[in-house]
Amino acid sequence: MCKLFCYSASNTLIQKIINNKVINGKPTKTIAGAALIVSVAGILSRILGLFRDRILASKFGAGDELDVYYAAFRVPDLIYNFLIVGALSAAFIPVFTGLVAKKDKDKSWDLASGLLTLQVSIVVIISVVFFLFAPELTKLITPGFPEEKIMHTAALTRIMFLSPLFLGISAIFGGILVSYKRFLIYSIAPIFYNVGIIIGAVFFVEFWGVAGLAWGVVLGALMHFALQFFAVKFVGFTYQFRNIKKIIEDTNIRKVIRLMIPRSMAMGVSQINLLIVTIFASTLASGSLAVFNFANNLQSVPLGIFGISFSIAAFPRLSALAAKDNMEKFNYVFSRTFKRILFFVIPSSLIIFSLRAEIVRAVLGAGEFDWEDTTATLWVLGFLSFSLFAQSTIPLLTRCFYALENTKTPFYAALFSESINILLVMVLIEKFQILGLAIAFSVASIINMATLFFLLDKKFKDTKKSAMLTPIVKILIASSFLVMAIYLTRHALANFIQLKTLGEVLAQLIIAGGMGVSIFLIACYWLGVEEFNDFRKTTMKCICGKPKDLEDKN
Repeated sequence: MCKLFCYSASNTLIQKIINNKVINGKPTKTIAGAALIVSVAGILSRILGLFRDRILASKFGAGDELDVYYAAFRVPDLIYNFLIVGALSAAFIPVFTGLVAKKDKDKSWDLASGLLTLQVSIVVIISVVFFLFAPELTKLITPGFPEEKIMHTAALTRIMFLSPLFLGISAIFGGILVSYKRFLIYSIAPIFYNVGIIIGAVFFVEFWGVAGLAWGVVLGALMHFALQFFAVKFVGFTYQFRNIKKIIEDTNIRKVIRLMIPRSMAMGVSQINLLIVTIFASTLASGSLAVFNFANNLQSVPLGIFGISFSIAAFPRLSALAAKDNMEKFNYVFSRTFKRILFFVIPSSLIIFSLRAEIVRAVLGAGEFDWEDTTATLWVLGFLSFSLFAQSTIPLLTRCFYALENTKTPFYAALFSESINILLVMVLIEKFQILGLAIAFSVASIINMATLFFLLDKKFKDTKKSAMLTPIVKILIASSFLVMAIYLTRHALANFIQLKTLGEVLAQLIIAGGMGVSIFLIACYWLGVEEFNDFRKTTMKCICGKPKDLEDKN
């Protein structure tokens, strides 16, 4: 009843947001502008995500309850990523965008309706089968859990099987919005998803215990779906039911299926990474899985805000340029976006590494989350942050291949990197325990990124590598000043701040981090980093309404 009330109450707000023409009236025309929208919404979503993790950490600590909760995510998340994300990012958006560019509305809506029917049918069938065999599946992915913990995980998994259904439909809606360059509603949907999980953590847990967290996930997925449902209605989408035979005979749907199979395989390979973490973490000390997930969520903040945001924003344009066979402009858009991601992510990763203790204590250090949990999390966070630059550029690199309708290369790259990941885990886990998983994860991510970059670079024979290398070297030099500034500031603050309270931890985090960012920006200005000028001009444009983003000049 509480869930239905929250959903009903949110609907009125959702409809007001969607019907606001200021918000949804015009598409975003530039990658920088679109990335800014996605990034701002991503920041809000990530802040809510950190708030969510603080609630979970303070209520349960890094122990059996959260091990169960995170393990229960694995199979439903695998279904979502394997069947849905693959179709969306690799196949649906390029094909749908091509139809929109040709102004063929009937075929574009037929494609969306057909995929919705096909997707819902498949997800329902698979979810029902997995629901029935949840205990057996749980034993496979958590071999180290005792029997009682396995059954508890299976119970939560069954509840969470509702989320792929709602998120799957919502993903298709999101693809429509991205194709029409309506990034705002698409970007704020994850905020509603996190709100649902927070409601579960704060309210549902009081009634149903840890199962309340699972129902919060379902509520978040439902709200995510509702928001984008109203948005696609605004752009003109009307669902048309078609029988399965006609759907399969549709040439556009066949094209999507042909493109999505290798992408889904690639997503399946990347999901193996998380399954490996779950399988091996279940054999370690209680709370190991929770520690890894907390650390991963913390280091994923810049990944979501910058890496994924810029990749999502660039994808429609890359797809349109590939469709027009304008490879010179395609290469330009890729290289500019690649450098922009690194401009934000390299200093972010160094801030996370340098201030990891303060970050973990500020975000998670409350209630049941004790010093032992804090120490384990900050060490895992440190090792994960080393590969943040690779994790953040992989989404862009893979989308470049998808825009070129090449979905096999990312699959082979992911397969290669995951093979190395598995070997490293087997070698490192006995000696390093949970840190072994973090080291293997980072090394595999760097190898995946390097492989994709090398293979994509081979497609552009005329690429001027110095044009990319020089700005990156400048960013690294500026980042070295950032690290020195943080460490000197921390040393100076040690005479005044004892770090015994949350206020003192936050003070050191804000002052030291702020000093590091300030020095980094000054160094970028002094070194003439082009991405800094782009960032400054884009920000001034948003604040003061200055015309024309740099991007439109080429």
